[in-house]
Amino acid sequence: MAKPRTPAGRARATFERLSGEYPGTAKELCELDHETPFQLLCVTILSAQTTDARVNTVTPVLFARYPDPAALAGANPGELELILHPTGFFRQKAKSLIGMAARLLDQHGGEVPTAMADLVTLPGVGRKTANVIRSVGFGLPGLPVDTHVLRLSVRLGLTSQTDPVKVEHEVGAMLPGRDHGLFSERVILHGRRVCFARKPACGDCVLNDFCPTAFKV
Repeated sequence: MAKPRTPAGRARATFERLSGEYPGTAKELCELDHETPFQLLCVTILSAQTTDARVNTVTPVLFARYPDPAALAGANPGELELILHPTGFFRQKAKSLIGMAARLLDQHGGEVPTAMADLVTLPGVGRKTANVIRSVGFGLPGLPVDTHVLRLSVRLGLTSQTDPVKVEHEVGAMLPGRDHGLFSERVILHGRRVCFARKPACGDCVLNDFCPTAFKV
């Protein structure tokens, strides 16, 4: 394979190389435990400022106690806060979950919407979370930009932007919409396992032959 010389070429090569390292669908690659779009919405809101592994420790109790939007909308805040305590910022997260569930009931018939414009009106949901719901939950175009996607996009020379929304649009334009979610999930896994923030394992990276910053960080 010829060395890609443009940001778009590197984005496509990254997608192809990482598909061999991290096969599967976006839902299969997502490390947040969930079965339904509603559960995914809950866990993605909870994942703010904590790890997926930490969120996964509370979800069995959370979903057993509050299996649907109606149950969650009627939750006692104090009881919900106790369940969410290990995830940090538990008071705000409890407020967001209850508000989100109530909004689903009031405006969406208890169903999780798919449109970006609708998703970002839900309490606790910004563009990143909305893109996770669209891509992982529904298989729709959506490129979530978290700290890993942002870091690797800059290191790979795909963008010089540091604003997540600008990165989403710039990198997203380099790939077909159907690949946005897969690109994000694979880059996230690569960031967690190889391209670490402080000391990337460039010697073990399948992208090191075309990454502009390989062995330089």
